[in-house]
Amino acid sequence: MAAAALSSTPRRHAPLWLLALVTFSGTLAMHIFVPALPVAAQGLGAGMGAMQMTVSLYILGLAVGQLAYGPLADRYGRRPVLLCGLALYSAAGLAAALAPDVHALIAARLFQAMGGCAGLVLGRSMVRDTAEPQEATKRLALMNLMVTVGPSIAPLLGGALASAFGWRSIFHALFALGLTGLVFAWRLLPETGMPGMRVEGRVLARNYRLLLASPAFLGFSIGGGCATTSMYAFIASAPFIFVDQLHRPAHEAGIYLAILVSGVWLGSFLTSRLIVHANLDRLMTRANLLSCAAAFVLLGAALAQRLSVPLIVAAMFLYTVGAGMASPAALTRAIGVNPLVIGSASGLYGATQMAVGAACTALAGLGHRNPAMAAALVLAGASIVAQASFAVALRAQKRAEAAA
Repeated sequence: MAAAALSSTPRRHAPLWLLALVTFSGTLAMHIFVPALPVAAQGLGAGMGAMQMTVSLYILGLAVGQLAYGPLADRYGRRPVLLCGLALYSAAGLAAALAPDVHALIAARLFQAMGGCAGLVLGRSMVRDTAEPQEATKRLALMNLMVTVGPSIAPLLGGALASAFGWRSIFHALFALGLTGLVFAWRLLPETGMPGMRVEGRVLARNYRLLLASPAFLGFSIGGGCATTSMYAFIASAPFIFVDQLHRPAHEAGIYLAILVSGVWLGSFLTSRLIVHANLDRLMTRANLLSCAAAFVLLGAALAQRLSVPLIVAAMFLYTVGAGMASPAALTRAIGVNPLVIGSASGLYGATQMAVGAACTALAGLGHRNPAMAAALVLAGASIVAQASFAVALRAQKRAEAAA
């Protein structure tokens, strides 16, 4: 009775600008530190591989958070869980700004990701809680724009802050952003969910077990990760490639990264136009083939020692266009494998994407002597794995449909 009464009571809208702010905070922090990696490495006396761990573990933290925040918010409510996440994000940002060595910085970045993920997950949930389907679609469109805008402007902002005030200023800015979001959320955000809902661990475990036992889901999720978040391997290596190998000024790395990330926008736009007339599976596999070709162009240039800024930017722009085209198709196919567990599939797919991105970034960090070669090898290998995974998934899906 109480639950029914609560569900029938009109719930206040959460301010969209505030939900956009907390969503933006998590995505901004992912790559804002990337342009400052070489400078921070010198300041902390750390190597390239250790500094890239500050990126790969941030991505890993996002993966873990996507699995944890949904059930926690169902049990304890959206508002308290979001406030705790923002508090953790802010505290970790301050800890990163004061980090005495690279190990402390890596740990702070991991906790920063675990806090920042709260806005990414719960911002969307709070929109869905309080809006009818048509209005929710409009509001979620802005939220998705924030997720894309963050990585696009983060390199530019990070490069500008590091050049003007030093690399620690980046984390002071993130601390201030998190604290601002926390104060406004505490003052303005209503509770939009229904706290007290019991989270059945057995049900969650069963859903994840069903998905992990599905060759189709594994193929689409691993393939989707390799086709999309593998680009984080290059993004984390880019400052060392442009600054150390090609001897470009540090602030230029942010500009080049912003251009590359814009390729994801273009790919997503092309998919929205082409999907009306194109086959979804064919679009997904051909988009990944574009990324694969671009990765091998970059690898060939690295092997021939013919690297240049225009060549790298052009090849990686094509790679990210392919990633932007393949991403929505892979997600759609993955969460549609089992219509009964769409929520679990969405969370597990997102976690898989981030885990693949973290692994690719860590692998690229092993090639500290030639970061361009290492990044190109990782991208080429990931695109091949993606294509093979898609083939396995499509074959399994056809068998399942034939059996039904």
